[in-house]
Amino acid sequence: MSTAIPLRRRGSGRRPVWDGQPTLAGNTGKGTALTLVVAAVLVPLWIIVVTSFSTQAAVNRAGGLVIWPDGLTTSAYREMLGDPTVRTSVLVSLGITVIGTALSMVVSVLCAYGLSRARSYGHRPILALLVVTMFVSGGLIPTFLVVTGLGGYGRYWSLILPSAVSVFNILVLRSFYSSTSAELIDAARMDGAGDWRILWSVVLPTSRAVTAAITLFYAVGYWNAFFNVMLYMPTESQKWPLQYVLLTYVNRGNGLPGSVNNGFGNAHAETAPLSLQMAVVVLTLVPLLVVYPFMQRHFRTGVLTGAIKG
Repeated sequence: MSTAIPLRRRGSGRRPVWDGQPTLAGNTGKGTALTLVVAAVLVPLWIIVVTSFSTQAAVNRAGGLVIWPDGLTTSAYREMLGDPTVRTSVLVSLGITVIGTALSMVVSVLCAYGLSRARSYGHRPILALLVVTMFVSGGLIPTFLVVTGLGGYGRYWSLILPSAVSVFNILVLRSFYSSTSAELIDAARMDGAGDWRILWSVVLPTSRAVTAAITLFYAVGYWNAFFNVMLYMPTESQKWPLQYVLLTYVNRGNGLPGSVNNGFGNAHAETAPLSLQMAVVVLTLVPLLVVYPFMQRHFRTGVLTGAIKG
């Protein structure tokens, strides 16, 4: 007696859930989730900005951070920008960020491009050595001894060189450079282009998205760095970057050594200490908010740059 094997039923014709028309509940849920995410980002920023413009009386009435504008004033910004220590720290931070980012990008791009070429000399041992450094390091004390032994204590280069290269960023760049179209590179070589020309005219233009992202990562890292200042420049307040000035304002609540602001802890001062701290926070955020829209343009268009059209 033979039994017939039933044939598999074809699909019922129903579209997948992600391909169907969104329901009212789905739209409401997504809108609610997005609203909560945006609120989680904007509400703390709003409180910081409002508090930075608040008077001592408004801070006292709110019991701390101010949510609704009450007695707005610019005294915190006037006092902060009138402090020579703060003005100097802004210039120091800008200099460290620009020079450090440029140095890090040059080293990372050259290293990543060399490692992305399969026939480059010694690229496999060098790549393995770089990967090992991601998991094994000498530690903080050997790094401190090396930097101080080379005369870096109290020098600006000690805030840049110890963190100038990120192996993770190099590997990300190498991955993108390795995926550059071979047809473009071969066409450039047929036109007589060397490796430097190929890197500048072919690889970098087709990798603008990742280059912009890594540049932003390095810039934010240098702008927000303060730990190296604690190691190599703890007492020279005139050389401190802005982030370490912010740390000092928040932790001590008083003026910096040699600063004109020596009465931040006075409850009867015209400028509230909390407002001054929030003003410094706003000052540290402004450069990033200004730069990011220009980088976002490259995030959007860089992926399509250099696409091969048939």
